[in-house]
Amino acid sequence: MPRRTKDAAQQTRQQILDAARRTFCERGVSATSLAHIAQAAGVTRGAIYWHFENKETLFHAMREEALLPHIHHLDSLLLEDQQTPPLERLHRFLRQLIEHWTRCESLREALEIVVFKCEYVGPMLGDMAGHLSHHRKLVATLELVHREAQQRGDLRGGLSPHAAALETASFVDGLARLTLLQLRNDRLLDDLHEMIALHVGNRRLRRRDR
Repeated sequence: MPRRTKDAAQQTRQQILDAARRTFCERGVSATSLAHIAQAAGVTRGAIYWHFENKETLFHAMREEALLPHIHHLDSLLLEDQQTPPLERLHRFLRQLIEHWTRCESLREALEIVVFKCEYVGPMLGDMAGHLSHHRKLVATLELVHREAQQRGDLRGGLSPHAAALETASFVDGLARLTLLQLRNDRLLDDLHEMIALHVGNRRLRRRDR
């Protein structure tokens, strides 16, 4: 394929993905048709079928494009900086998480679709496996961080790394929902930062526990 043609095809694919994200967010996934997305993207339905087999594969591609770079970046915050204590890395991870959600419109739209605008039934049921895979990967990464904190003597006694990881993963889900529901609240970021400090603080070994 000539370079110009390949670039044009990639541009069209990106137009479709952007239009799909906006339309899914506005209408909800089940109420959105390929015709709606084609109109929003300024292309024909045939152009969509050239790039995507059906609405489900388009949804999957839209979700992965929006969320995967975000996930990979946050994984690096948790695992790569070994000079920073693990609970400090956890605190930084959670703070950057909410900052990305509040500042990046495309990421926030994708998150809103995944959390509130999609029914995982019928043809969409298979996409639940993708959510489960991301969840398990997050829990595994968080468990490594908490285990490292335990080995350093920083983790509160009686708190297992696995249970702590599951709790933090659930806390992340709650932060996402609260961010989306309270986005226009002027105190949102202050409240979220306070919650994060409390969450991480509750993991630290207290002096009386030593």
